[in-house]
Amino acid sequence: MATVPVRVAAFEDPAGAGISRVQALWLTMKRKPLGAASAALLLVIVLTATFADVLAPYDPLATQPEIRLSAPSRAHPFGTDDIGRDVLSRIIYGSRISLWVGLLAVGIGTAAGMVIGLLCGYCEGRLDLIAQRVMDAIQAIPGLVLALAIVSVLKPNTTNAMIAIAIVIIPGNSRIVRGAVLSAKQNRYVEAAQAMGCRHPRIILSHILPNVTAPILVIASIWLGNAILIEATLSFLGVGTQPPTPSWGLMLSSTGRAFMEQAPWLAIFPGLAISLAVLGFNLFGDTLRDAWDPKLRRQG
Repeated sequence: MATVPVRVAAFEDPAGAGISRVQALWLTMKRKPLGAASAALLLVIVLTATFADVLAPYDPLATQPEIRLSAPSRAHPFGTDDIGRDVLSRIIYGSRISLWVGLLAVGIGTAAGMVIGLLCGYCEGRLDLIAQRVMDAIQAIPGLVLALAIVSVLKPNTTNAMIAIAIVIIPGNSRIVRGAVLSAKQNRYVEAAQAMGCRHPRIILSHILPNVTAPILVIASIWLGNAILIEATLSFLGVGTQPPTPSWGLMLSSTGRAFMEQAPWLAIFPGLAISLAVLGFNLFGDTLRDAWDPKLRRQG
């Protein structure tokens, strides 16, 4: 049976004209400079990771024992570590690890959480009850402790750290999506589609999913910063990225902690890189929320 196409409601500006999500984000960034600054910071980080081969002045694994623990200079702006590796080059290449793990972990965790949330919110009943109790059990364990346990059981490496972070992300994402689906189900066009005999997959994909993408994207952007922080923590504790791969957390653990007093730049610059990345993603997530939450838009 043919169905009447349903459009997702557009945002409304103060004048009442409908605007798209991209336009809403652009207007929010113009109104709030921190949002634009966070977007610019993230762009710099992404470009740095993408063009690390071009931007890094030295091979991040090349050692020069004769210049070990050299202070920042024109030749080595961020100094060198205990075996003469250029710290700036290692930080540039370390951005690849952080973004790679963050993007994949958040992508997997968000996708899995979205599927679970959609099914639980739409079907409800016994499936919802069982799935939510499993999510409760996972959320009862602190995220970092859970990630440590998973990586320790599997094997300390970057791939398993990514899997552990994804598992930590799933419960929270599934709950957010479930709540959005339960709200979207109350809309009349969903009830109309059900009355017209539309199949469940069509209702979920065509009528419900487009209305829950905004909270999914917002929570994913915020989780990117948290994922980078968890990856750095796992590497710092020795169960994440393994030497000699450049990693911000590993740089803090291996040389930054050992030579904190003798060569403070070994801890300052990797710590600053982690802080800026986490801050950028968190601020950008707040900007997305301000742009796409109708209640906050009306208050602004």
